[in-house]
Amino acid sequence: MASSIKVVLRKKANKQGLYPLAVRITKNRKTTYLYTGQYIDDKYWDSSNNKVRKSYPNANRLNNLLLIKLAEANQTLLDLESQKKQVSSKQIKKEITSPLTKTSFKEIADDYMNELEKSGKLRRLSSDKARVNHFTNFVNNDDLSFNEIDEALLRQFSLHLKTKRKNSERSIINNLIVIRTLYNRAIRLGIVDRKLYPFGADKIRIKFPETEKIGLTIEEIQAIERLDNLSKQEENAKNIWLFSFYLAGMRVGDVLMIKWNDIYDGRLHYRMSKNSKLLSLKLPEKIISILESYKINKQSNDDFIFSEMKKANLKDPKDIYNKVKTANKKFNKYLEKIAEKAEINKKLTMHIARHTFGNLSGDKIPIQMLQKLYRHSSITTTINYQQNFTHKETDEALDSVINF
Repeated sequence: MASSIKVVLRKKANKQGLYPLAVRITKNRKTTYLYTGQYIDDKYWDSSNNKVRKSYPNANRLNNLLLIKLAEANQTLLDLESQKKQVSSKQIKKEITSPLTKTSFKEIADDYMNELEKSGKLRRLSSDKARVNHFTNFVNNDDLSFNEIDEALLRQFSLHLKTKRKNSERSIINNLIVIRTLYNRAIRLGIVDRKLYPFGADKIRIKFPETEKIGLTIEEIQAIERLDNLSKQEENAKNIWLFSFYLAGMRVGDVLMIKWNDIYDGRLHYRMSKNSKLLSLKLPEKIISILESYKINKQSNDDFIFSEMKKANLKDPKDIYNKVKTANKKFNKYLEKIAEKAEINKKLTMHIARHTFGNLSGDKIPIQMLQKLYRHSSITTTINYQQNFTHKETDEALDSVINF
């Protein structure tokens, strides 16, 4: 790949009749110019040796400046060619004027957030944006470079999350994962050298701690089903929680998006919001009575069954996401009161409906069928999830030893 970098005098004078000095960068027969900001009369330019004549005042100082600019351009070319198979004259100029190595963590994080928003990954945007903010607020430096993000800084940040923010081990790991994601992006872009990577077995090790997933028992669910004398808001939260549980722990966002015309032939037909999968599930008898109680508010077959999404702008994914998030928060508030009235000591949230189905299914349902009910793309995900609730073999093994 032919390349040429040299200092030249451009033949276009300014208003004072002086000519600009520039570094000419030619790569694959394409040329661009990096202007030095210096102007001289053309009589002082030695075109044979590409330097300022000695007769020019301060000629030595100006020639030294030009040599520095020339060396910088040549070094940049070498650095870029060592990282990429192809590089243009414009890329060389851009790297000199705005070096990638000066790109800050915040700039890469902002680009990442914009990508998430444009791709409609609003749930991830919400969580990752908060995690990035935790880190940028901790370092308190918008110009922080990736070279400065080392093992010591990340250990200080982890300690800050644990002691100041009282975050769990899982939350701390989630914060580190976002930083690792952005660091890997910076490596791919050539912003930071891979040898400075602060993550790994002998550095910052990211390992998810084991978490306990707790679901309700049959008796606790029955206690919820029997509850009466609830407020209107509590009754609605109870119905939506049970609706989710009866359909294998359907996610709250999917429950709220169900319309009356999604139900026909005794089945619910819907598309999952998480992975756009089309699903068809038989409606359990227990759901029919819940649906009957909402028919009074039905305005058309295209109407939502539950009211929380009736005023949503369906053309705006951000509005849909925000309304689901607000509704989920509201449900959880009323579910806390429902748990008290049902004398349930466990924390009751919308997500617990999914754990509860997993807890009750235990060893009763083949893993392949559970994969379908959970709508998991990979059976490995189902196995990892279900092992939180499958205790029969370990219980029997324990009993076989100690029951003598």
